[in-house]
Amino acid sequence: MSERNWGRWKQCCRATGKRLPVLTWLPKYSLQWLQLDLMAGLTVGMTVVPQALAYAVVAGLPVQYGLYSSFMGCFIYCFLGTSKDVTLGPTAIMSLLVSSYAFHDPALAVLLAFLSGCIQLAMGLLHLGFILDFISYPVIKGFTSAAAVTIGFNQVKTLLGLQHIPKQFILQVYYTFCRISETRAGDAVLGVCCLIVLMVLQQMKKGIPRTHQMETLPVRISRYIIWTTATARNALVVLFAGLVAYSFQVTGSQPFSLTGTIPQGLPLFQPPPFSIITPNQTIDFKEMVQAIGPGLVVVPLMGLLETVAIAKAFASQNNYQIDSNQELLAMGFTNLLGSFVSSYPVTGSFARTAVNAQTGVCTPAGGLITGALVLLSLAYLTSLFYYIPKAALAAVIICAVAPMFDARIFRTLWEVKRLDLVPLCVTFFVCFWEVQYGIIAGTMVSGILLLYPLARPQIKVVRDTAIVIKPENGLQFPAIDFLRDTVHKQALSESHHCNVILDCSHISSIDYTVVLGLSELLQEFQLRELCLVFIGLKTHVLEIFLAADLKGFRNFSTLNDAEKSLAELHIATEDMLGDNSSILTTTGIIQ
Repeated sequence: MSERNWGRWKQCCRATGKRLPVLTWLPKYSLQWLQLDLMAGLTVGMTVVPQALAYAVVAGLPVQYGLYSSFMGCFIYCFLGTSKDVTLGPTAIMSLLVSSYAFHDPALAVLLAFLSGCIQLAMGLLHLGFILDFISYPVIKGFTSAAAVTIGFNQVKTLLGLQHIPKQFILQVYYTFCRISETRAGDAVLGVCCLIVLMVLQQMKKGIPRTHQMETLPVRISRYIIWTTATARNALVVLFAGLVAYSFQVTGSQPFSLTGTIPQGLPLFQPPPFSIITPNQTIDFKEMVQAIGPGLVVVPLMGLLETVAIAKAFASQNNYQIDSNQELLAMGFTNLLGSFVSSYPVTGSFARTAVNAQTGVCTPAGGLITGALVLLSLAYLTSLFYYIPKAALAAVIICAVAPMFDARIFRTLWEVKRLDLVPLCVTFFVCFWEVQYGIIAGTMVSGILLLYPLARPQIKVVRDTAIVIKPENGLQFPAIDFLRDTVHKQALSESHHCNVILDCSHISSIDYTVVLGLSELLQEFQLRELCLVFIGLKTHVLEIFLAADLKGFRNFSTLNDAEKSLAELHIATEDMLGDNSSILTTTGIIQ
């Protein structure tokens, strides 16, 4: 093979490896990695199954759709993902968004997954991951905190066994307290017990000290048992609650609200529904898309945001790099192919990713074990899910979303930068009305705060023989009117008529609007027989001014040069005026 062909082959291999990250770690795979990945996959699998059932309830869908959404991401991400820790699947935030845009209709939810996948794929191919940079951290925190409150309180009615509670948050709070007397004692007792057990196990996991080499084997084994029990707490609590419910069913009485019958078997592999046929009408694809509406923007972006944020956090913690655009492709393929197995939109899960990392996963291959466990549950265990009490799933959801509410961020922003509290609070409170409006409102407020310094830059004014005006933050087209008003006030007002030196050392780029505004300003100075000169222009900015061929444009390298030139011009003007006055005087004497 010639050197040229060998170079092309290496370039092709690098491009393929970039698009298929599995090729970078698979040749180095070892038996030790297999053991750790197997353990991590099983542990995450025991977490994902009960959470999938619970999150389907949040999405307003039959519980089996949670399982349908939990395995495709495990398989796809193994081949396309760039993080060893991330697990894709249903999450609390995404389930809430699906509930808002799919209106509890499985067909709309599956179509939303398909369209979100297409959009995410297009964004990945066009390298549009940078769009997330325009969603500020306060907006993200405001949304996640509001989502935690909304999702958590939404489960209170299930925890208490209340019926016919509205979905809208404000009405939900009102009617929950109004109907508190209708609480089912069985659901309330079981739900509270599950909550207490989950909280205790969670605290136990946090309190486990780090291992030391000098520890004996029994101590290490006991520590591992406690850690495993605490990690698999969701599965254990749901299993225990199911056994309790089953024991009551055997005795002929049932004090709990049960999940009920779940279709057994794997979902059919078929295209997502592009129309909905009902006895009364047929809803075509266009009407379905119109019904989803803003969800086609919010769901793909929030999915990308959640996944990339989680991937970056764990990549930084474990010292490796991720590719945001490749993450987009992985998530896009997951949602696209997932829609063929009746999945609703999925994204990266922080809780399960944390479990994955803490278990010591070495590669994304751990996801294969998790996906296989979900498929096994769908194929053989769905008949056992009948006895899972809804109160137990509600307890799992509440404990899962509680850490999402970050009360400390309000105090932190108050101490660091109070202005950032505005988008945070706007997002937080508007999300209680509608999630999409909260995100849009917070992003708009952040955008206004971002653009305001461009429209009203800090301008330093120094008075000397001439007025030196220096924009401190650059000069963009929204600021040209503000600059002109400042110049008018300082140099062209009735009380002041002065020459102006415009210091452009901080101006890195300009557009035609700025050039036009400065051209008009030059004309105003010429009409008043005053000078407006420029200093500190960068080469590429100076080229734009020269190309515009502004009348009266003068540029100097330094402030001293500009002041010297204005001083010479002033002396020349005075001499000219002096000559003219002599002529006028002589003429007057003659007359």
